[in-house]
Amino acid sequence: MDRSSRARTTTRLAVLAGLAFLWAFFILCRLVYLQVACHEALEAQARKQHLKVVPVHALRGAIFDRSGRILAKSLPLESVCINPLRLPDSAVAADLLSSILKLDRQKLLQRIQAPGGCAACHRSRRRGFLWVKRKISPDESARLRSLDLDWIEFRTESQRYYPNGSLAAHVIGAVDYDEMGNLGLEQSLNRELRGQPGWVKALVDVKKRSIESQVSAQARAGTDVTLALDAEIQFVAERELKAAAEFYRAATGSVVVMRPNTSEILAMASYPGLDPNLPPQPDEDPSKRFDQPVSVPFEPGSVFKIVTVSAALDTTTLRPDSPIQCGTGQMNLFGRVIHEAKTGYGTLSMADVLARSSNIGAIQIALKVGDRRLLEYVRRFGFGSRTGVPLPAESAGRVRDWRSKLWTKSSIGSVAMGHEISATTLQLAQACSVIANGGMLVKPRLILRRRKPGAKPEAEPLEPPRQVLKPENAIAMRKMMEGVVVQPYGTGRRARLKGYTSGGKTGSAQIYDKASGRYTHFYNASFVGFAPLTNPALVVAVTLNGVRVFGGVAAAPVFRAVATETLRMLNVPKDLPENLPEP
Repeated sequence: MDRSSRARTTTRLAVLAGLAFLWAFFILCRLVYLQVACHEALEAQARKQHLKVVPVHALRGAIFDRSGRILAKSLPLESVCINPLRLPDSAVAADLLSSILKLDRQKLLQRIQAPGGCAACHRSRRRGFLWVKRKISPDESARLRSLDLDWIEFRTESQRYYPNGSLAAHVIGAVDYDEMGNLGLEQSLNRELRGQPGWVKALVDVKKRSIESQVSAQARAGTDVTLALDAEIQFVAERELKAAAEFYRAATGSVVVMRPNTSEILAMASYPGLDPNLPPQPDEDPSKRFDQPVSVPFEPGSVFKIVTVSAALDTTTLRPDSPIQCGTGQMNLFGRVIHEAKTGYGTLSMADVLARSSNIGAIQIALKVGDRRLLEYVRRFGFGSRTGVPLPAESAGRVRDWRSKLWTKSSIGSVAMGHEISATTLQLAQACSVIANGGMLVKPRLILRRRKPGAKPEAEPLEPPRQVLKPENAIAMRKMMEGVVVQPYGTGRRARLKGYTSGGKTGSAQIYDKASGRYTHFYNASFVGFAPLTNPALVVAVTLNGVRVFGGVAAAPVFRAVATETLRMLNVPKDLPENLPEP
């Protein structure tokens, strides 16, 4: 080889060596850049591709009645979603999923293709998740899993189940699809019942299949709650309330059953009812979701006379046999004419004023008590304040102050017979408990105990009762309220029990129509009572709103039916012969 050829060869080798050096130097710089400068970003990207954080659903706490019967529990179910980033064909996916999951194919396709009309739009927006159907059946899950498609994913969720359907639905409440409480105890105790979700870190391959996993945060189940409610007593209360409401065509109604000494709520029924297993319907009557005994106040009417007479016993010299002038059936009270519901009674004892439910007699008693002291006892009995039960949207009712502009000279007459004031059925039951337990105001108790996972049950703390009525006057009130039931002229004769002594008071408040500015011929018919007389084991308050008959006709028989069944279930000994003649 001549010298020129060797020189060209040497030049080529030098060029190739230089290019190789430059290529190697570029690779080295690139490696340094990737390994040093971009290390954190690439590590995060790799972690995002190969590490999958999967939420672990916490089991929602169960709700039990006082005997351990399940009122609400959660069952594990699967939900299906898709990854549009891996979707090969939107139309094929819609065909496949709609046939197995029984969905509308066109609507599903529109959801898959939204917002841009193609799967590529999902990719451009980095949207890799779309719910297809929540909480599918085990059969649907098995059929989808058998397809082994990498763009179909599953999530473990839970379905809230209410085994008794509509039983105590307004108390227990309901949840939405995400198991967030939106009614009743499910809403007010949502944080406790829901628990804390956990997290699992999973290493996945290119097809998102799990290689290994590690629990990073353990899911903690929610707190179990045991209520004071008795499912059997609740069933009786709802059955009798519904029958009476449908018979008398009531718009709404409620029943509360309480133990007067312990303040435990054994039943709290609301009409109309609802099934928490079913989602709300677009045309559903909103009143179906109102917790009537707690959230809907009304003018109580003559049932409120028990507060008027109690205040008189405590603050005046009036006794049950004190004569009260009731006149001829009408009374001019500071320019306002007030009538009796029936004819004039002349002179009655205070006990007979209560038994006959004389409006004028109640006003005469209230006038002796006075505005300030009467309102003091109204508030002492719990009216105008929330009872404090752990339920959402509890109403405090309305009690006017005697110093306000709304309080007129004749307002004392209205309040004495249960007008110009509003109260809930639960407040009426609480007020009657004051008389039944010897003069103590007790906070209604709905929850007995709570149990956190792995811990012992914790009893719900009790609030100390307050003495609001002298014990001897509470006993005198019981005897006077017995006359409402047993006297042949008593307005609550239909509440008389077979085998048990009892006492109570009827109420029939005319409903005011704001549009016409006058009272209608529809009534808030109510009855509140207790049994037995000497040592009351229960208090029952009944309200039927929007009926055309009085409380003694519509509500008193509901008290009789509910009280009779409840006394039997509680094994309360009878204190009367069963063969006594009916009044």
